[in-house]
Amino acid sequence: MSEYIDLLIEDNDLVLDPSRQPLLIADRASIAQDIAHMIRDSGLLVTLVAERDRLKQRDCIQQLELLVEADERLVPGTAQITQLQPGQYLVTAKTLKFGDVEVTL
Repeated sequence: MSEYIDLLIEDNDLVLDPSRQPLLIADRASIAQDIAHMIRDSGLLVTLVAERDRLKQRDCIQQLELLVEADERLVPGTAQITQLQPGQYLVTAKTLKFGDVEVTL
């Protein structure tokens, strides 16, 4: 039995199976989805993408890392956000029970 279960959301909408029932995700995927939604809801990602000053970008990244670190399902000190290309970021962290988790924003 899974410890964490959530509805799968893609493009701000529920994902349905062929019989029109919502698909479920569990454990690591649920945590990753929660992290992505937490970051999006914070509004900091919009600020980060819009910011041109490198120091302010780094400050925004640190704020996002602290936000992610607040999730009690993650190992403290493992959240890291790196820029893959302009406007695209990779969030990595280690969960307490389910290994590594990655989210691309």
